[in-house]
Amino acid sequence: MFNFFTKRNGRALVLFSLSLIVACEKDVDVSNSQTTQSPHYQIPAYKHVYSDSTLKQVLKEELSLIRNGKNNNLSLKTDPAMEIDKSNPKKVYVHYLPWFQSKPHDGYWGQHWTMANKNPDIIDENGLNEIASYYNPLIGPYSSSDPDLQEYHFLLMKLSGIDGVIFDWYGCRNIHDFGLMKSATETFITELENIDLDFSIMYEDRVAYMEVTDTINNHIARAQADFRYIKDTYFTSPNYQKINDSKIISMFGPHHLNNAEDWNTIYNVFDVNDQPALISLWGLSHTLSEHFKGEFLWVAPDHLIAHDYYYQTYAENNEITIGSAYPGFKSFYVDGGWTEGINLWELPENDGLTFVESLNNSSFESADVIQIVTWNDFGEGTMVEPTTQFGFRYLTMLQEYTGTEHTEDDLLTATRLYESRKENASNDTIQAMLDNSYMYMKELRIERVNMVLQAIELYQNEL
Repeated sequence: MFNFFTKRNGRALVLFSLSLIVACEKDVDVSNSQTTQSPHYQIPAYKHVYSDSTLKQVLKEELSLIRNGKNNNLSLKTDPAMEIDKSNPKKVYVHYLPWFQSKPHDGYWGQHWTMANKNPDIIDENGLNEIASYYNPLIGPYSSSDPDLQEYHFLLMKLSGIDGVIFDWYGCRNIHDFGLMKSATETFITELENIDLDFSIMYEDRVAYMEVTDTINNHIARAQADFRYIKDTYFTSPNYQKINDSKIISMFGPHHLNNAEDWNTIYNVFDVNDQPALISLWGLSHTLSEHFKGEFLWVAPDHLIAHDYYYQTYAENNEITIGSAYPGFKSFYVDGGWTEGINLWELPENDGLTFVESLNNSSFESADVIQIVTWNDFGEGTMVEPTTQFGFRYLTMLQEYTGTEHTEDDLLTATRLYESRKENASNDTIQAMLDNSYMYMKELRIERVNMVLQAIELYQNEL
């Protein structure tokens, strides 16, 4: 361990390895965060086990609610949102990949679990699926279109103080697996609105140059169709992300659509009274049209050097600045037999230190929001989602950073709720009880959820 002092913008900052995070508007102590993990994280036993008589009474009450038609899931649209108090006002969003398919949900394993040579049906000696990643989701490989998965992910996000999701999006055409990603993204929106998370789109501009047999025959027209789709389908949600009162659309690049005149043409699809702010990858916006109002930072091999250069060189000229934090980078593409998108560099996670360092950057004070890179890119090893390799490490660090009063125990409750969903998938009575438990989670009645889950485990054969 080491500590050192620095001073930026007239403000003294203290950085102490994994013991202290300086988090834009506040100092955050992460001394209770997980810093070490066994090679394979196991969900621990309940800290508090209720008596059989207590659980019997809970079961009686829950069954009575269901019999009397008070299954809260019937009124999803009108139930109040999940409100989380945070002492850190900085907004935090997670970059999200909606591109996974699983055999239990979809009937097959999608390419982002298999790449060219992996088979998730193969289970290793530790009980882990063989997937195209150096890391394994704590809940196993999943489908992005699974409503249970969406409920689980969004509960974890809310309990970690996360404000919203930035979806990686490959256009509106049904080519390759892009149509599946588009459809999956749209299955998330009702749940996002219900739990009150914001969302926005990050557009992959290379899709406009992918020629297939369709009625759109040039890249400008394809991009216009994509942006018109974003406007008509996503902008209508009250939870579409705004920064400085403008809806935002991020570009991963743009690497191909890099002509200002082209962007002026594409931008014509938007109404005069609802024009979004376009956000580019860092260092690019000033070569594009006036419609680009800002930039976002991404993980880079030189790590904090890139951070400093971004903030010192570009940020002050942007109307909107999006910072980034990430756990590391370790691409599986070579081992997975893929050639496209190969990155041969690695940024080690260093037991969480890389994440701490990127969160520590004092320049976050000038960032309008922070993007976590990423929630679930298992192929590139940038995920903060719980895994068997590091458990809940990154979400507990985010809880400290965002200043919520929630803990890993609450994250465990959300995980047990998901597990009970899957274990009791064919039992309508238990699913109704779990629907109510989801509402209890939203109301932060987390102890009640633990009681219900223990009651289901104890009396499962009677339900």
